[in-house]
Amino acid sequence: MNFSDISTILYDAIAYIAAGFVIFFLGKLVYQLVNKSFNVKEELVEKDNLAFAFAHTGYFIGLLLAVGSAIVGPTRGLVNDMIDILAYGVLAIILLNLSIWINDKIILRKFSVKKEIIKDRNSGTGVIEGAVSIASGLIIFGAVSGESELGGWGFGFLSATVFWAAGQIAIIIAAAIYQLITPYDVHEHIEKDNVAVGVGFAGALIAIANLIRYGIAGDFEGWGVTFSEAGFELVLGIILLPVMRFLTDKILLPGQRLTDEIVNQEKPNVGAAIIEAFAYIGGSVLITWCL
Repeated sequence: MNFSDISTILYDAIAYIAAGFVIFFLGKLVYQLVNKSFNVKEELVEKDNLAFAFAHTGYFIGLLLAVGSAIVGPTRGLVNDMIDILAYGVLAIILLNLSIWINDKIILRKFSVKKEIIKDRNSGTGVIEGAVSIASGLIIFGAVSGESELGGWGFGFLSATVFWAAGQIAIIIAAAIYQLITPYDVHEHIEKDNVAVGVGFAGALIAIANLIRYGIAGDFEGWGVTFSEAGFELVLGIILLPVMRFLTDKILLPGQRLTDEIVNQEKPNVGAAIIEAFAYIGGSVLITWCL
């Protein structure tokens, strides 16, 4: 590799990083525009709102994944790659903010997510909102990172949006299944500021999204094929949730019941919930490696 090659690589890398930060800046502006009832800087710096920090960091991780989808895919030249990053970045900003709205209205519909995060500083709710953004970013990553013979930004935007919408439905289904396999009311304990419940729930959502990402990743071969693969991954994920919860009890937390650690003691064990979340996410990663 000569000096010219090194210079080109460095130049391209700097350009990609700069484009990424432009998307982060735009994402911050749009987030503040959508959420006019509070000030982002004030919540982060002046009020030291940890719950909001969890939610906002998840939002930026989701954006990072969306930007990465345009970078890791097949290159079409620096100029076209930059356009891809900016175009899909703007699309991701819109879709991520819609994901947050869906989380508020459907997934955590029994209470106001904004109130829990901004007024009550409920870190459990903040973790879940951040997880929803990360989950959406994973789905966008899977939808955008491959190639399609149809080509063109128009079809790319369409496929990314369709897969995002399907992913939201899958996340809603996963949330309902998670409630069924837990012997306590997830919403009730989250509203009671139980961070441990929020962490476990967040891990389940990210695990499902990672499986869907794997199912829709790669070159586009048709709607039927892609949805079949994504549906198969969703079914695996639904099976994974109760299995991994059982294994967490028997292997990762021997001698202790996960439910007791998370909800049946005065101070919920966030550490046990982190292990639960790891079990879900780790299980999803193992599945993608094995298939």
